[in-house]
Amino acid sequence: MTKIENVINENAKWRKMLGISTIADLNKVIRQGHGTMIIQVSEALQEKRIVTIADKIAQSDGVRTVLLAGPSSSGKTTTSKRLSIQLIANGIWPVPISLDDYFVDRDKTPLDENGEYDYECLGALNVDLLNEQMNALFRGDEVELPRYNFKEGKSEKSGKRLRLKGNEVLIFEGIHALNPELTRDVPQEQTFRLYASALVSNYLDDGTRIPTSDNRLLRRIIRDVKQRGVSAADTIRRWPSVRAGEEKWIFPYQENADAVFNTAMLFELAVIKTQAEAALKEVLDGNDTDNIKAVASRLLGWLAPIESMEMAEKDIPPTSLLREFLGGSAFEY
Repeated sequence: MTKIENVINENAKWRKMLGISTIADLNKVIRQGHGTMIIQVSEALQEKRIVTIADKIAQSDGVRTVLLAGPSSSGKTTTSKRLSIQLIANGIWPVPISLDDYFVDRDKTPLDENGEYDYECLGALNVDLLNEQMNALFRGDEVELPRYNFKEGKSEKSGKRLRLKGNEVLIFEGIHALNPELTRDVPQEQTFRLYASALVSNYLDDGTRIPTSDNRLLRRIIRDVKQRGVSAADTIRRWPSVRAGEEKWIFPYQENADAVFNTAMLFELAVIKTQAEAALKEVLDGNDTDNIKAVASRLLGWLAPIESMEMAEKDIPPTSLLREFLGGSAFEY
């Protein structure tokens, strides 16, 4: 059994224990006035899992870096921040480093099949420099971290110097984090790989599951509309390219993870239902292509049978993973 299958089976047992296996079960709980309780239990279960992962890292001798990957809108950033808090509770101080600062100069960036710069491929990163600096840090040496100038398309010296203390670990978040080639020269016992994704969405009935990719697309639509001023149509239009990158650079390496974290929330579609429907109906009423409207119609179909919990948004804590998309998070992004 794969690591992903283990998480899915654990989730199924948890749903059975709560008596909420399908949307009909969830709707019943909502109508009975227990929506807030479902939010609280879901949040507690996620935090419990994060605590378990942090404990595992703390108990692993020699781990000096955590590598976190996951597909778009999986909640990686919030997962990283909540994990960092639990690591501190274990006496471990996380040092976040952006993989974006290890981009090669633009004129050295590989081109895709359309002749455009392919910033998603592993070749867009200076893997040699990354490995060199990681090993130097693990030896106790001081390094000067790079900084990527996106305007000029150049890698520059940042002036930021770093030397790891005994209780510090590096935290890298990025699409290539689980690819063994990213840290090919680093001893594997010094790395801990974490895969985060919305692995289990809601079931309409015992045989029909809402695709997790659609769950993540709905998250992204809500975030883009509320926080970035991007329409649902534009988000849907970009989605096929996003998915293609995931299939190529993320999913083939998910089983390399030392731990898998399911970021899906049992209640989330009920909370975002009203906002998502409003954004998607604008797509149907607009002048977009039939393909874009077909996606919007499919998403509306998934949301249609779900009871709304819009008023329960106030009960979602500021540290919730869902706040990454709804706004109102206690974390800075």
